[in-house]
Amino acid sequence: MLTSRSLVGCAALAGVAAAVFVGKDGLGTVVGCGIADDAVPSVTAKDWVSSAEHVVVATPVREQDVNRREFKKGPVRYATDRTVTFRTDRVLWSAPGRRHAVDKGFDMVAAGWDVYRESGRRVKRTTPEAPRLEPGHTYLLAVRWEGGEGPDAGAGRWTVLGEGAAVPFDDRTVGRGEWCGRVLGEEDVALAERFSRSDDHSLEKVVLGRDEQAVTGELERARKE
Repeated sequence: MLTSRSLVGCAALAGVAAAVFVGKDGLGTVVGCGIADDAVPSVTAKDWVSSAEHVVVATPVREQDVNRREFKKGPVRYATDRTVTFRTDRVLWSAPGRRHAVDKGFDMVAAGWDVYRESGRRVKRTTPEAPRLEPGHTYLLAVRWEGGEGPDAGAGRWTVLGEGAAVPFDDRTVGRGEWCGRVLGEEDVALAERFSRSDDHSLEKVVLGRDEQAVTGELERARKE
C-alpha cells in the first residue's frame, strides 16, 4: 500500500471463486516492516464499516510462489510473491446491501521471498505494518470487492482495505500471532504498532487481547454512529 495495497497479476487457484490481493512489499526487515500508505482508510471500526463488505476470521491453508522476478545483478537472484489460499472460518460482519458474498475459500497474493544469488537463502519479504499472512496462523480481515461486476465479475477480486484491516488473530485473540513475519504476543504487537500514541484510535488497539465478540460489538457500535 505505498500507493495501493493491491498486487497485480495473479489468477485464482482452481476451485476458488475469487482472489484477494494485498500489500506492497516492505523494506525487507521485520522491525518497522516498511511504511504503509493506504488508498482506503482501514484503521478504525468506522473505517471498516464504511468501506468493507465483510469482516472475516480466516486461516491460510496453502501457499504457492508466484510472480517470480529475475535480477541480472545484485545479491538477490530473484524475488517472488505468494498466493495464499484462505479458509473462511467465520463471517463476523457483512455490510447491508453488500454486492458479493464471501466464499468459503479465497486467495490472497501476499509478500513472498527474496532468494540470494550466492547462497540460495530465502529471506521473507514483508507487508508494511501488517501481517505477512502465513499458514499456521489465523487473521481478522476486512475486505471489499474491487473490479469486475456482472458478466465481468470474474475479473474482480477481494482486497483488504489497508494495513489496519489485516490483524493477527491466533487463539481467537486480537493482536496474537504473526505480524511482519514474526510470531508475537499482544504486548509485542502493541509496541510494534505504537499503540501508546494518544491519537491512535484503531480498532486493533481498542480490542487488543479480546475475542470476536468484542470486534463485532465495536463494528455494530460504529455502524450506528
